[in-house]
Formats: sequence, structure tokens, C-alpha cells
Amino acid sequence: MTTPVNLLDFDLEGLAAWCDTLGEKRYRATQLFRWIHQRGVAEFGQMSDLARSLQGKLHGRALVAAPAVIRQHASKDGTIKWLFDVGGGNAVEAVYIPEDDRGTLCVSSQAGCAVACRFCSTGHQGFSRNLSTAEIVGQLWFAEHFLRRHLKTDERVISNVVMMGMGEPLQNYDRLLPALRTMLHDHGYGLSRRRVTVSTSGVVPMIERLARDCPVALAVSLHAPTDALRDHLVPLNRKYPIDELLRTCTAYLAHAPRDFITFEYCMLDGVNDSAEHAQALVELMRRHAASGLRGKFNLIPFNPFPQSGLTRSPMARVQAFGKLLNDAGIVTTIRKTRGDDIDAACGQLAGDVQDRTRVGVRIARQRTVALHQLAPAGAAPAPRKVSS
Repeated sequence: MTTPVNLLDFDLEGLAAWCDTLGEKRYRATQLFRWIHQRGVAEFGQMSDLARSLQGKLHGRALVAAPAVIRQHASKDGTIKWLFDVGGGNAVEAVYIPEDDRGTLCVSSQAGCAVACRFCSTGHQGFSRNLSTAEIVGQLWFAEHFLRRHLKTDERVISNVVMMGMGEPLQNYDRLLPALRTMLHDHGYGLSRRRVTVSTSGVVPMIERLARDCPVALAVSLHAPTDALRDHLVPLNRKYPIDELLRTCTAYLAHAPRDFITFEYCMLDGVNDSAEHAQALVELMRRHAASGLRGKFNLIPFNPFPQSGLTRSPMARVQAFGKLLNDAGIVTTIRKTRGDDIDAACGQLAGDVQDRTRVGVRIARQRTVALHQLAPAGAAPAPRKVSS
């Protein structure tokens, strides 16, 4: 027997092509697409304006199914986290963050992650597999229609989607692209390109493809002002170093829905948070601004997990770092932490992680190296207690 096709796998063009194989016209695909995404209906018999003949063809051939929810956690601040079962012992998370003027859903793109950023618990778990388009879109489909029922509203609840959950989205590009198109389409979720953000650790060739295929808001995980330091924090930097990445970001602006790139910077105590690091960052951005780069910085207080060997920068140091950037004319904000009581914040997705790489020892050594790299010539760096 043929395995039913999950219709969440298709953007509208893909669904129209699939319906064509059934001998159905495009407008039938549009009807079906709207029932699925705008109304959240999964039962074909409930799609009242579909021809009975089409309903008959769909039964047994197709289904609409998001990944099964294993757990749901609600924070006292209104944040909701869902853990989805994606089979093979793998689970991914999506997080809904309500604010006064928006509702944001953070979506995962992979089970695990191959980039292995030192401060991210997902990266410590290693990579299992790419999610399908249906598994990516399914997180939004489930969350949007669950929240409408929960809040007793027919209005759209999720206004923003950020691809900032588990995984590197641009390393799953072929499945990401139709998911983005479904989010943006007026017959789907109707989200603005300005309100859909892809966050990347810096996969340069895929940033270039995204600019051509489906330019949305772009956020780049920078986290360091020099290649020497970023090589340790974001290993992908060894393949696509900072200057190459920033040149690609500058080119992306010609296609982007916003006139700036967001740069994410996770504040790590004693690693990348000194005044010297801030000044090096100012000099880096000024150099690329001369070629047209416009960026805003989002400073992210680190969310500690035991296996990282890292600790969060004191808030006073985060604020001082931000002031140095703002005083230099670089728009900088400090991300408000959300969902800490349910482990819903950045880098805390999908549970416990074993430290298989002795990262605690390496990070302690790295702090000492980073201080020496940025110290003025002939000056000895001030001693600082290293937390294990």
C-alpha cells in the first residue's frame, strides 16, 4: 500500500503540482491549502467546499499531520514550549513568546545540530537529521491553531516566526525554502517577510541563495569580533571567516526586507565580553560599514547548562558592553530572557547533554587565550577568576 503524502510538505506550488497528478485544477489546490493552513483543518471531510470527488481521492492518498507533542510547558511569563516527537528517538522544540505587540514562534529546523557552537546545548548533542518541510511547518501549524483554540479567537495569533530553534536552518535549505514560502503566502499564514527571520551561524553560500530565492529578515550569530576567537566559539568560522561572512551580509541587504542585518552576540563571562572585545567589534563594523553594511546588535545573556563550562556575563558588564557599542553609533539592544523557568531560552533546547568533548577544560583555556589576544601590546591582561 502507498504511504500517504503529508500535505504539510508542500508550498502552494508544490501542492498544485501534486493535485495535478490527481487530475485536479489549481484552484482546488488553493482551496485545500487555505483549509489546511488558514483554518487548521486536517480532516478532508470537514473541508465543506471541496468536491466530494476530490475528498474521495485524498482519503488514503494524503494526510495532514504535525509531529506528535510529547510535552508542553507553560512559563509564568506566558511563554509556551512544546517538545515534538520526530521519530527515531529524536525530539525538537518550538517556543511561543507572547508580547504586547506581537506573538513570536521560535521554530526548529534540524534534530540536533552539526555546527557545534560552544555555548549551545543543541550543538553539544550532535547532529541526527534534517527535519522535513512538514516537520518544520507542522510546528507552526500546530502552535497557531492550538493557540487560537486556547485563546478562543479566530484571529491570527502568531505574527512573527524566527528560525532560531534547534539546528542550522541553512544546512537544511531544500526543506526550509518551501516552509518559508508557506509561511509567507497569503493563502497560508500571510506573514510579512520582515516578520520571518532566518538565523544562521554563517553558511555563506546558502545566504547567497536565500537572497535570490526567498529573502526574509536575516540574523547572524556572530558572538566574537575576531576570527581567532570565533573559530573557538563557532567552528563554522574556520570555513567562512568573519570578513567573508560580513561581505555576504552586505550583499544580502540589496534583497532584504529590512535595511539592516541583526547580529546576535551571546555574552559569555570572561570569553567575549570585555571592553576590548567591544572596541574590536566597533572597529570591525566600521570597516564593513564603509562598504555598505548596516547592522544592529542583539546582546544575548547566556543561558547556562552544566556541560558548557561557561557562565553568563554579569548584567553590569553586558550593559557596559552595549553602551560602548551604542556610543559608537551601533544600535544595540539586550535581549530580554523569557521562559527561563521551563528551559525555553536560546541554547537550552531538548534536554540534557553529555560533555563528550571535555568542553569545560577547553573553554577555560580559551578564556586565557582570548584575554591575551586583545590585550594592548606590552600590557599584561588583568587576572580574572575562571569559573569551571
